[in-house]
Amino acid sequence: MARNKSKKNSILNFVAVVVLTIFGIVLSVCSFDIPFTTWHYNGFANSISLGLDLAGGISVVYDCSLPSGAENKDLDKAIEATVTRLSNVIGSEYSEATITRQGGSKIRIEVPSVTDSEEIFALIGEPKPLYMTLQEGNYVEGQSIKGTDIDDVMVSYQEEKYGVSLKFTAEGAKKFASLTESAAAGDKKIYVYLGEVSADNLFQQLTCESKITGGSTFISGSFEDYEAAESYSLQIMSGTFSATLELLESNVISATLGASALKFCLIGGFVGLLLIMLILWWRYGDFGLLAAFALVIYIVLMLFFLQAISFVQLTLPGLAGIVLSIGMAVDGTIIIFERFREEYRSGKKIPLSAKGGFKRAFWPIFDSNITTIVTALVLYILGTASIQGFAITLLIGIVLSLFMNLVILRFLVKWYLPFNSTNGKKLHLPKQTRQFKEDKEETEIVLDGASIGGQTNEQV
Repeated sequence: MARNKSKKNSILNFVAVVVLTIFGIVLSVCSFDIPFTTWHYNGFANSISLGLDLAGGISVVYDCSLPSGAENKDLDKAIEATVTRLSNVIGSEYSEATITRQGGSKIRIEVPSVTDSEEIFALIGEPKPLYMTLQEGNYVEGQSIKGTDIDDVMVSYQEEKYGVSLKFTAEGAKKFASLTESAAAGDKKIYVYLGEVSADNLFQQLTCESKITGGSTFISGSFEDYEAAESYSLQIMSGTFSATLELLESNVISATLGASALKFCLIGGFVGLLLIMLILWWRYGDFGLLAAFALVIYIVLMLFFLQAISFVQLTLPGLAGIVLSIGMAVDGTIIIFERFREEYRSGKKIPLSAKGGFKRAFWPIFDSNITTIVTALVLYILGTASIQGFAITLLIGIVLSLFMNLVILRFLVKWYLPFNSTNGKKLHLPKQTRQFKEDKEETEIVLDGASIGGQTNEQV
């Protein structure tokens, strides 16, 4: 009676997991219009953000320096501030763009799925420092405003016309109030320069009628539409970078190579997985089939997390990280099943051997995966963009492989045992070299409240 109940529970568990897995596969690879809505579902696999080497796009490298007169000790801080500013400027238009510091004084900008570099240059603008002065052609420290005093630049619509709103930092707000007060009392002019203060770099003359406080201002002009005001705001914003940027290289990367690499990687991955599943079945019988099913669940979870984590961008090194993590997942499975075979060979029955296999394999699997996780974290923190792509997919894959081997596979084996607790042929088990003698009286093995006759009172 108890055995029948155990089988019934196992059947229900298997059915539930299979249904959920099929549902996960559909969500992973299928795209469709959601009925009665205007939404289109694209699938996990199609929603993964692709890096520059797979999707193609623009790669730009700038060398950073400080404006003349600035102290070199401030360069590191200025570069970090410029990276943040560039991320805000470019990220507002291209969410998949990556802006990273490279080497000592360089900044690399990568924007996938863009083939016209002029789009990026127009967005960044001509990167030159911005100054606001009271004296034409003359910058006076303490009496002028730098681009770094500006906190934000945005297009606004006030008094039925387009313009640009400037928001200053706390220090910049004080400077601007003093500047406008002096301008209102003098010739009412504020001179805006992009680049070093000289007649050639004069960007605009602003008229100021009174002192402006509050830390922000609205610049109105003859902007015909939103696009004109946006172009002006981008030029202003380009002057707020803390460092002066000099273009070193600009490359347009075709998506053809990346698409071909992705295609062959998917084909190779599918063939490799199929061969692995066949080998697992040949070596471990029914347990091998359970391991193959666990691998399918693993792939579905991997696709889900790759598209769900916003900062993950799949690159060619990232694909290598996925392949490596799959290999480690399979390696963990093999360790478990080989320990199981050793336990069975010593004379133990199948349920007790399964328990011993998982118990003996836990620490080798856990230790090896934890060291790999630490390595991946170090690579992600200290590595360049391509190394980070490898590290993040490896990190996700290793965490999922631990979950697959120590949780999913354990439950699958536990649900299987009520159907076969004595037939070693179905598990391709070797002959037992000796008879295992138990110290306790043989009673039964308990599995989630159910029981199987002929074993000691143990849990898998």
